[in-house]
Amino acid sequence: MDKPCKALPTTLLTLGMLITPHINAEIIDDRIGTEHLDLRLERLASGLESPWALARLPDGRFLVSERPGYLTLVDEDGTTTRLEGVPEVHSRGQGGLLDLALHPSWGDGEHDWVYFTWSKPDNGNTATALSRARLEGESLAEVEELFVQDRYSDPGRHYGSRLAWLPDGTLLMSIGDRGSNPERAQDKGDHAGSVLRLTDTGGVPDDNPFVDDDEVLDELYTAGNRNIQGMVVTADGEIWASEHGPLGGDEVNFIEAGENYGWPEVTLGRDYGTGQPIGEDSLPGMRDPAHVFEGRQAPSGLAQVTADAFPDWQGDLLAGGLRSERLVRLTPDGSDIVAGETILDGHIGRIRDIRQGDDGSLYLLNDDPQGSLYRLVPAD
Repeated sequence: MDKPCKALPTTLLTLGMLITPHINAEIIDDRIGTEHLDLRLERLASGLESPWALARLPDGRFLVSERPGYLTLVDEDGTTTRLEGVPEVHSRGQGGLLDLALHPSWGDGEHDWVYFTWSKPDNGNTATALSRARLEGESLAEVEELFVQDRYSDPGRHYGSRLAWLPDGTLLMSIGDRGSNPERAQDKGDHAGSVLRLTDTGGVPDDNPFVDDDEVLDELYTAGNRNIQGMVVTADGEIWASEHGPLGGDEVNFIEAGENYGWPEVTLGRDYGTGQPIGEDSLPGMRDPAHVFEGRQAPSGLAQVTADAFPDWQGDLLAGGLRSERLVRLTPDGSDIVAGETILDGHIGRIRDIRQGDDGSLYLLNDDPQGSLYRLVPAD
């Protein structure tokens, strides 16, 4: 049962970081014990319809994508406003309005763009698409479609769709294998089952790993990815991604240009119908995962901790889980994961997204028809 809202001081000075409480924040759990520190979990807003991704604006407000096709502005007091101007999405199954990312140079006027991915319909089929727009009041303006995957297919499954900016200003975008034909992930003439690297206008960077290979699509950065729904570029410019296996085999990968991550030829997951192994544990020329989750994590959302408020977690990754309802802290060492700890376990249900805000707080969304926006901070 949720705990009643408690009065908060005007500001909280926590481990050298000034954290400002949100108006009307509801305390869900005032003390969650972890290995290094106790945490407080707060709900900032509710009534979000199947939220998928969040982005914190510099003024402290949030943008939240809702899978049925709504882009919602959340004020600091929890008030929500659905914005006009969102393209018509196909929201069947896993499809809809998906990830969000602000341009890394947001604030200079010229680059004040909101980037978003979505399932684009066409004659009963869908494709993963990327668009951008400007935020003007309670509406999107100058909406531009930047990229659409090369092949439309049956709707409903494995859109991937996480976005992450590299230090050079290029944009990574994951696309799932689309579900019905896993072998697409091994076809480098198909965008499905891959990570793409794009310019901020949706073009192809001239140093992409396959631009000189006529048999490979120029946008491809990696291949053999089943369905990446968590991706982050670290403070050091390294790329990590969390990826759905089938029945088990959910994994975390260290992403490098030109690599093949194996799906469906290499996987520790099993067939849904028979329970039998699908592929090999490992094969030459294919990259092994850095970490395989115990049980069924169903990963979604991945963030790196760099805030002063979490000194013992510096550089660690936080991975959300849908089926598991867990938030897991993972410690990387080079291209390996060497330790892990469960931070949340069922506290908010299915975890859809996790982000570190520029204020040093951790923000989460849960995947629910009536979902919420949460904040996780050190306890008083």
